[in-house]
Amino acid sequence: MSNTTHKIFNIAVIVAALGYFVDIYDLILYILVRNPSLKDIGVPAEQMKQIGIHLFNYQMVGMLCGGIVWGILGDKKGRMTALFLTILIYSLANIANGFVQTVEQYQWLRFIAGFGLAGELGLGITLVTETMSKETRGYGTMIVAGVGLCGTVLAYLISEWGWRETYWLGGILGLMLLVLRIYIHESGMYHSVKEQNVSRGNFLGVFTKGKQAYKFFLCILVGLPVWFVIGILISYASEFATYMNVQGTIAPSKAVLIHYVGAAIGSIVTGMLGQILHSRKKSLNISLITLLLFTVGYFYCFNASASVFYLFIFLMGISQGYWGVFVTVASEQFGTNIRSTITTTVPNFVRGAAAIMTTMWQSMSASSNIMQSAIIIGGVVILLSFLATYLIEETFGKELNYVE
Repeated sequence: MSNTTHKIFNIAVIVAALGYFVDIYDLILYILVRNPSLKDIGVPAEQMKQIGIHLFNYQMVGMLCGGIVWGILGDKKGRMTALFLTILIYSLANIANGFVQTVEQYQWLRFIAGFGLAGELGLGITLVTETMSKETRGYGTMIVAGVGLCGTVLAYLISEWGWRETYWLGGILGLMLLVLRIYIHESGMYHSVKEQNVSRGNFLGVFTKGKQAYKFFLCILVGLPVWFVIGILISYASEFATYMNVQGTIAPSKAVLIHYVGAAIGSIVTGMLGQILHSRKKSLNISLITLLLFTVGYFYCFNASASVFYLFIFLMGISQGYWGVFVTVASEQFGTNIRSTITTTVPNFVRGAAAIMTTMWQSMSASSNIMQSAIIIGGVVILLSFLATYLIEETFGKELNYVE
């Protein structure tokens, strides 16, 4: 193994990738087992969509809250301390989720599991960016995103086992990952800043400083289209297919699998583009342009075959594979004393925004239709993302050993 390859495939990259794998496994697992699990606990068919969105929103709000807590803890007590606690809470919540009997139990365990999972990606990316050289860290975060997104494949393959068993497996995987984390060392940059007399993890302080608040909101806007696509177009692909009279059956689980296989490929492509072009912004813009084109294609699938519809689902996945680059850019925007807080809160604020987008879509669909409301929401978030990408700072090759 070459020295460069060794630097890319270090233990922090592997563990961060596996943490994101578990993160994606759980997020997608809920989409896959949503209907059979709700049916099993006695939810009437006519309430499936409403309660399904309600539980999804609880999980997203849990991730929003957890993102703030774990990010701050990562800056105050260390990246590794936070990573141990996140996976422990998630694992125990998922095991308990396999025993739920009521919607109320389900919603709170989705909240707790989301709260626990919220730190996985942000803390993992923070650790990777701080332990790799500025020349190779783009490859490291690319691997984290690519491997992590493959958690969808495992969720799909075992979703037929029984929904309770799949939640239990998620908890067991988390506990196994907890053991593996014993072998990771804390970031050297964090050790350095810990010795300095500077404020660490001051999340509220971000909003009192205009430049920091500006960069924070730009980062969030860049990621919004990803969860517009996942939370609405993919999660409810069968409803859109019915509305557009797509010829053939669109299985929600298959749509999710195909989309995330595309996203795993897209994360590698987007990450490589960033390294080749020496620009995170250029790779983000390429992804957003193609995402816009493929989303338009999705909306034009009236009377199309199921194969064509699935193709656009796959292509949107490739385009929205920029998630890993997006989180890397957020991590590279801020100093070491606030980096964990930002890198963990930004993606979870985007996920939290998915709850707002799905609620708006549901409300707007009541007065128009699912297509028109989705086009309006999608158009707004993609436009905002283009604007934010244009305004955000280029961070390729940026030195990260500094404080705010």
